[in-house]
Amino acid sequence: MQTEKVVDYIVNWLKDYAINAGVRGFVIGISGGIDSAVTSTLCAKTGLELLCIEMPIHQAASHVSRAKEHINQLKQRFPNARDTRVDLTPVFEEFKTEVILEGKQATVDMALANTRARLRMTTLYYHAGLLGLLVAGTGNKVEDFGVGFYTKYGDGGVDLSPIADLMKSEVYVIGKYLKVSESIMNAAPSDGLFGDARSDEDQIGASYPELEWAMQMKDNDKTEHDFEGRQKQVFQIFMRYNRSNTHKMTPIPICEIPKELK
Repeated sequence: MQTEKVVDYIVNWLKDYAINAGVRGFVIGISGGIDSAVTSTLCAKTGLELLCIEMPIHQAASHVSRAKEHINQLKQRFPNARDTRVDLTPVFEEFKTEVILEGKQATVDMALANTRARLRMTTLYYHAGLLGLLVAGTGNKVEDFGVGFYTKYGDGGVDLSPIADLMKSEVYVIGKYLKVSESIMNAAPSDGLFGDARSDEDQIGASYPELEWAMQMKDNDKTEHDFEGRQKQVFQIFMRYNRSNTHKMTPIPICEIPKELK
């Protein structure tokens, strides 16, 4: 990958899109992870306004500290970057008092995790609408188009996706080029939706390098019968997520009424 040229291409794409849309810049949620760190730095390099928002909901301390470290670094490097903090924990707790929390615990936990992501999306769009900004997405290619590892209308609810054509490994290459802090570069990827430090690999059962391999194999029309051992297991994991999350990765189904019925 021609890292410098890719960075310049994304920055110019972001700037052109914002100018053509008649907006002032971008708003982005900062999680303390590599994807939001890289995306926010790319947005900052446009020279347009950048609002970074921390939105903790019972967040793990390590996530909070990394997010703060990145925001401070970003503001030191780019005068167009500023930040704010919206503590959504009280909102989340109040929400829980108004809904039914019955059923299998794992199902309830997942529903609440997705609710966290949707509360954050709402917060980002509030500021975007107030300030004339675009919500910048942080999803990478394997998350957005491989395993669908994001929340529909949560972190998947964005105006534009600067790094969605980059594999996770490529995001790390760009992160190093952009001088993202070592604490973020070395941290295990995590969606931070459960209030603890569990990693994406803990949830999915495969690492991002493994998922990237499986995604490539699928694109090459391979099936699970072409592999054995760990490779077969990883491919099965990838395909399970890919199939179950197809609804996230395709346009919303529309019931098209036949003309003769209208």
